[in-house]
Amino acid sequence: MSIGHIFYSTFANKCPRCHAAKVFENNNPYSFKNGLTMFKHCASCGLKYEREVGYFYGSFYVSYALQTALVTLFYLLNIYWLKMDSLTLVFIIIGLAVGLFPITFRWSRIMWIAFFTKYEPDYKGHAWEDEKK
Repeated sequence: MSIGHIFYSTFANKCPRCHAAKVFENNNPYSFKNGLTMFKHCASCGLKYEREVGYFYGSFYVSYALQTALVTLFYLLNIYWLKMDSLTLVFIIIGLAVGLFPITFRWSRIMWIAFFTKYEPDYKGHAWEDEKK
């Protein structure tokens, strides 16, 4: 597991194993039709994204960390540069958290998959063929 591979697959919406196919159906997270819809398998290498029921519960921790980093960053910006009053700051942080939810949702899921998947550009075979046996 390399940090560079995790970041690439996360920001490019690519499979963590092969970096060839998309994880989410639409590259636009704000699409109301299918912005948060994931494929079941990678179209290129066949990696099954949701390995078991409840697999993505762990991605809640990643999403929490991303949202916490966002709030901390904005709070520090406010202390040292913006100097807004507390009530305005709270409303802006809540607005940012809600507005950026589709992005952090997608990033946390792809990161969660990437934590447990090794990047293998030469991978041959399909994961769903292994499941049939």
